[in-house]
Amino acid sequence: QVQLVESGGGLVQPGGSLSVSCVASGFTFTTYAMRWYRQAPGKERELVASISATGGRRNYADAVKGRFTISRDNAKNAVYLQMNSLKPEDTAIYYCNAYHVIFEYVYWGQGTQVTVSS
Repeated sequence: QVQLVESGGGLVQPGGSLSVSCVASGFTFTTYAMRWYRQAPGKERELVASISATGGRRNYADAVKGRFTISRDNAKNAVYLQMNSLKPEDTAIYYCNAYHVIFEYVYWGQGTQVTVSS
């Protein structure tokens, strides 16, 4: 019943931009903070960005700060990640994640592949 569906991944050249989306269903979206994680080949999954339930608080990993922007639209049960000035190091599967701070419920999407290459 709970579902997080990512879309928008693809191939982009270094320095380019890409936006990925995640649409949620099956839970009360407005009570969950949202996060984007990524996992590159041969590396551990890492937190990229997070946004509070109301959208009032945003945090970013140092590696993407100033280049990526996370946002959400509670009316659409969606969270987005705008990625600019992409680097080959950004190549990874990007996963949408929902978490309930109080009860620590966590849900994961299936991921969308982002490849940055010339």
